[in-house]
Amino acid sequence: MESRQFTEEQIKIEQANFIAKVYGWMSAALVLTGLTAWYVAQTEEIILALISNKILFYGLLIGEVLLVGYISKALPTMNVNTAKALFFLYAIANGVTLSLIFVIFTASSIASSFFITAGTFAVMSVYGYFTKSDLTSMGKILMMALIGLIIASIANIFMESKMLYWIVSYAGVFIFTGLIAYDTQKIKEMNIIGNEGTDEDIKESLVGALTLYLDFINLFLFILRIFGDRK
Repeated sequence: MESRQFTEEQIKIEQANFIAKVYGWMSAALVLTGLTAWYVAQTEEIILALISNKILFYGLLIGEVLLVGYISKALPTMNVNTAKALFFLYAIANGVTLSLIFVIFTASSIASSFFITAGTFAVMSVYGYFTKSDLTSMGKILMMALIGLIIASIANIFMESKMLYWIVSYAGVFIFTGLIAYDTQKIKEMNIIGNEGTDEDIKESLVGALTLYLDFINLFLFILRIFGDRK
């Protein structure tokens, strides 16, 4: 069904409903990740295993990357219940690895970094949703910068340069702050008008939620690196 068959007001209402579903799924995933991280952090056996067994820790990280890659690629064609299950499975897996922040940083600095992230996310997402400017060019630049950020982060694992650490941290905040606005606009535009309430609509909202969830988590981690107080 073509969007031109709908009035401008109907399109705005359906887009607003769609983005609300996206935020709903994203918020649920963030809550699940946070609860999982907190629970694991209270479980000494798991924390010791993650700290002492590098194969386990990096295996989990690689598994998360493979899982999110699979979800991103296969979600549009999979069963909607499977899509929901994998989406929340990823949120739980992410919570397990993120539990280590409770070992490294103080609770107060984690909380303050989270609220800074939430405020930044809200402002940039609202901007991305309502702006009349086309953010495509900015998005392309930010994606290229993200590739450079990933390469620099991997290189610094071996270099252990403090200067590069701080450059990557501040660059990460800048990149993901911009990506939140770009991705919000892209998600708003990818909504197919007329399929509200269908399985396809749910899967579209899950794709959007996963994208914004990743933006939020990454921005939070970079802000925590800058402002977090280490134990």
